[in-house]
Amino acid sequence: MVAVASTGTEEITMQSERTLVLIKPDAVQRGQIGEIVARFERRGLHPVAIKLMQVSVDIAQRHYAEHRERPFFGSLVEFITSSPVLAMVWEGPGAVAMVRGMMGATNPASSAPGTIRGDLAISLAMNVVHGSDSPQSARREVALFFADDELVEWKSAGAAWVLSES
Repeated sequence: MVAVASTGTEEITMQSERTLVLIKPDAVQRGQIGEIVARFERRGLHPVAIKLMQVSVDIAQRHYAEHRERPFFGSLVEFITSSPVLAMVWEGPGAVAMVRGMMGATNPASSAPGTIRGDLAISLAMNVVHGSDSPQSARREVALFFADDELVEWKSAGAAWVLSES
């Protein structure tokens, strides 16, 4: 899907994307699910899959495979499997970059106020939320957490009020 926005003098075309977002165990335990979901909705993204789940060690290890050789790999796996997460797939024009910007820097101490981590996270180890870092990673991560039949194809009635789509 391609979205087109007009600035009056030029048109900007953006490809609609999907991205994985995980509300991590610390945010689930601290009751921050509603706040985080509301931020994505207010931005104009729409969910195509949401589930509360206990991440298995196998999925955690595959999800963090790029960090396997780093000393913190074990603690990443232990943390993400310690309590339920809310796994979600969000869709919209430029969703990957939009979500990354909304999340803020990985280290909450470096995250600007107004970002999810800047407002809600305390420490690097418990930084509230994960979002895919590229469209390629998003495809891999979505497939890791969701089967194809769990993804709901739909068009938000409000999309026309956020960005003109054609």
